[in-house]
Amino acid sequence: MRRVLFLMGFLCLATSTALAQDPVKVAPNNFKVLLDNDRVRVLEFRSKPGEKVGMHSHPDCVIYGFTGGKTKFTYPDGKTEERQGQAGAATWRAAETHTSEWSGPGEAHVLLIELKGKPGAAKPATPKPAKKTPM
Repeated sequence: MRRVLFLMGFLCLATSTALAQDPVKVAPNNFKVLLDNDRVRVLEFRSKPGEKVGMHSHPDCVIYGFTGGKTKFTYPDGKTEERQGQAGAATWRAAETHTSEWSGPGEAHVLLIELKGKPGAAKPATPKPAKKTPM
C-alpha cells in the first residue's frame, strides 16, 4: 500500500512538472498580459533582484529587454543556466519550461511575444476571383 501511495505521489509530481504552467498564473505579480489573440500573446515581465518565479512554460517566443542583467534559469531536470540580457536587444527562444531568478542589476523589465500555433501554420491569403466585366 505504501508503494502505491508513493508511486501515485511521484506521478502527480511528475505530471505537474510535465504539464506546462502558465507564467501569468504562477507569478501574477510579475507577468501582465498586454495582448492575447489566436496568433500571439504579449506579456510584460517585471522582477526585482533576487525574486524567484516558480516552474512555468513558454511556447516559442521573442524576448525584448528594456533593461539588461542576469537571470538564472533552472530546468525540470535540475540543470541550471545563467543568461545575460542586454537592454534594447531582441532574442529568439524556443519553447521551454523553467524557473527563473533575476539577479539584476536593478529591476527587470522584459516584453515576451509568445507565438501560438505550429511554425508555418499561417494560412495564405486566398486570392479573390477577377470580376467579370460586360463586353
